[in-house]
Amino acid sequence: MSNLPDLSSLREDTRIILSGRDPHRYGGMVNPPVFHVSTVLAESIEQLNSRDHLEESGAQEMAYGRKGTPTSWALENAVAELEGGHRCLTYSSGLGAVTGALLSFLKAGDHLLMTDSVYAPTRKLCNTVLKRFGIETTYYDPLSGADICTQLRANTTVVFTESPGSHTFEVEDIPAIAEAAHTHGAKVLMDNTWASPLFFKPFEHGVDVSIQSGTKYIVGHADAMLGTVSTTKEAWPELRDCTASIGQCSGPDDLYLAQRGFRTLAVRLRQHQSSALKLAEWLQRRTEVRQVLYPALPGALGHEIWKRDFLGASGLFGIELEPCAEESVVDMLNGMRLFGMGYSWGGYESLLIPANVQKIRTVVPWRFEGPLLRIHIGLEDVDDLKDDLKDGLKRLRNFRG
Repeated sequence: MSNLPDLSSLREDTRIILSGRDPHRYGGMVNPPVFHVSTVLAESIEQLNSRDHLEESGAQEMAYGRKGTPTSWALENAVAELEGGHRCLTYSSGLGAVTGALLSFLKAGDHLLMTDSVYAPTRKLCNTVLKRFGIETTYYDPLSGADICTQLRANTTVVFTESPGSHTFEVEDIPAIAEAAHTHGAKVLMDNTWASPLFFKPFEHGVDVSIQSGTKYIVGHADAMLGTVSTTKEAWPELRDCTASIGQCSGPDDLYLAQRGFRTLAVRLRQHQSSALKLAEWLQRRTEVRQVLYPALPGALGHEIWKRDFLGASGLFGIELEPCAEESVVDMLNGMRLFGMGYSWGGYESLLIPANVQKIRTVVPWRFEGPLLRIHIGLEDVDDLKDDLKDGLKRLRNFRG
């Protein structure tokens, strides 16, 4: 936007509205248009041949639909701007983004250090596809911090972090891990979906590659699939070249929905955080609840690192119930009126599901004695959500079998 000031001088609530937009380029349209395109015609053979070098030069000019359009660049530039990265690419899903990032920085014979609290589909990718490609994965305790240096091998090229873990909510010491990894010559990849670009600035803490499931908070309405990967300038060529080689791209309509959701991210996240904190504090006082796993909550596991490194907290957290019969948890969940049962999170709707991840943890001993639930606080009235939880906990307490 030629008539706007340098975005870096603006506060984030303003930057999130302006980044990636150029309304005067499209006749004054506030929202970037949706480009449905595959073939892009050239006016001459010289122009056609010159397009082969567009990606290498960094130019954002139309060459072929899979290689990017104004619809994808609008979102990618906005995400990179807010995260503090050099450039960004979009993918068809969060898992697609994880896959694209890992394949960009790993090769046969490499060793990958992966947090033991990682998102389950990422673990499956490592244990199946990457294993078939000759890449060995070792899982580490997410609370390792600087001690991760003891697990780095000569062929360790990537350390993958997720902070906090999306089921057990351990907060990793990203700066300490990054320092150890970089001293060794390994790159640090991070799944930054929980905090979003607003509440954690990965590149300020030593991360080389930041991954998000845009399906969650960026889209924000549970109606589109998307993933994003932002990188430092040094890491960008490897991501760009690998992504182009394996044909990863996103559909224009999902990109448009993500652009639209992105503009309200700051407003939505403030409400998610406010409601989540109120309910986390309330749940902490309930006799049916053993502990609340929410890093923003004083006294919770990881709170001190969260307070040091994060700028806020999202609406996703966990609760450990006091030991009880599995059937009582089923009775509780089946009777919820406002909390839905479904995978994903980050939309306007509240969700509550069992966090049955004990069986897939391979390094860290299971430290929970009671059933674990994962809860996402949406945008409903917090008192209505509290009433629904209160009724659910009553069913749990009074269950007779």
